[in-house]
Amino acid sequence: MAQLVVLYKKAQNTAAFHSHYSATHAPLAKKIPGLRDYRISAGPVSTPQGDSSYELVAVLTFDSLDALKRGLGSPEGQAAAGDLANFAQAGVELLMFDSKPA
Repeated sequence: MAQLVVLYKKAQNTAAFHSHYSATHAPLAKKIPGLRDYRISAGPVSTPQGDSSYELVAVLTFDSLDALKRGLGSPEGQAAAGDLANFAQAGVELLMFDSKPA
C-alpha cells in the first residue's frame, strides 16, 4: 500500500476553508483513479504539546506508489491539485510513501 498525507496549514477563514474542502475539493479528490481509501482529520489537529499549525490532515491510500503517482497525474488528479489554490492559501504539504505493517 502507499499513502499520500496532505497537511493543510491553518486557514485565516476556517469556515470558508472547510466549506470549500467539503463541497468542492473532497468530491474532486474522491475521483482520483486508483484511490482505495480517503480519510480526513475530525476536529482540531494537535501535537502532544498542544496546538499545531495544521487545519486539516487528509490521508489517501493507493495500492502502490506507482498507482498513487498515476492517480495524481491523471486529469482527475490534476483537477484536485489545481483546486488547492482556491482554498489552501495558507499552504499545504504533501508526503508520499509506500507503507508496510510494522
